[in-house]
Amino acid sequence: MQDLAGKTAFVTGGASGIGLALGQALAEAGINVMLADIEQGALTAAVERLRGFGGKVRGVLCDVTDPDSVEQAANETCEIFGKVHILCNNAGVAGGSGIEDISLDTWRWVIDVNLMGVVHGVRSFLPRIRAHGEGGHIVNTASMAGLESGLGFSPYATSKFAVVAMSEGLALQLHPLGIGVTVLCPGFVRTQIGGSACNRPERYGPAPVLDPASPAGQLAAESARLQQAGIDPADVAKRTLSAIRNDELYVFTHPEMHDDVKKRFAAIEAAMDEAATR
Repeated sequence: MQDLAGKTAFVTGGASGIGLALGQALAEAGINVMLADIEQGALTAAVERLRGFGGKVRGVLCDVTDPDSVEQAANETCEIFGKVHILCNNAGVAGGSGIEDISLDTWRWVIDVNLMGVVHGVRSFLPRIRAHGEGGHIVNTASMAGLESGLGFSPYATSKFAVVAMSEGLALQLHPLGIGVTVLCPGFVRTQIGGSACNRPERYGPAPVLDPASPAGQLAAESARLQQAGIDPADVAKRTLSAIRNDELYVFTHPEMHDDVKKRFAAIEAAMDEAATR
């Protein structure tokens, strides 16, 4: 999609972090932007912040775990802007539930946001993009955690592996229709995802309290430290905008993590080679 001016984008998790940076980058490119978020106060502030950038920017309250909420947000977006061309399924949460405490509530919450939130976005917006016949692009935010299992037994990594697989499958089916797909796989970025439990709905129960001395607690503390030392969300957004323009499937932002992925691929290849000898 080289000609982006005047198009419309819908961005979930748009009130902060990568979502807000994506909204700004898209607006600066002359794209109309609908920011969607579950937190009304942050959403209002984000819309106000982006009013001076390029395209028109609006906001809509949206809970991506609820398909009816996503559908209502899609209806409102189309009522305001007419058509949607770019869908950014970006909303995500972090949740720890390792082998010490396998919290089913946490698994359901993380999967419902990180995976089903993408499914709900595609379900509501893909038919609308196909209907107008002008092409489009879908960006699904995954993570480097969706390519290697350094987090161990984790609902976060599990959800992100699924988003990578979903995106690859979507790309195969949508390319002939003139609709591109990008799966965004960043490493550590300076966002507030570590505090996402503040928006955890009551139906998922309270967030587990991790013992700081446990492996899960130590991993969470190290992840938080790396998060704050991560790259600027604006750099991620800039790279993603380029991928939309050039129809790139994968966006990686941390080439220094290449060796971690190589280890997984090497193990897979070794197992395949071993199977071939049987």
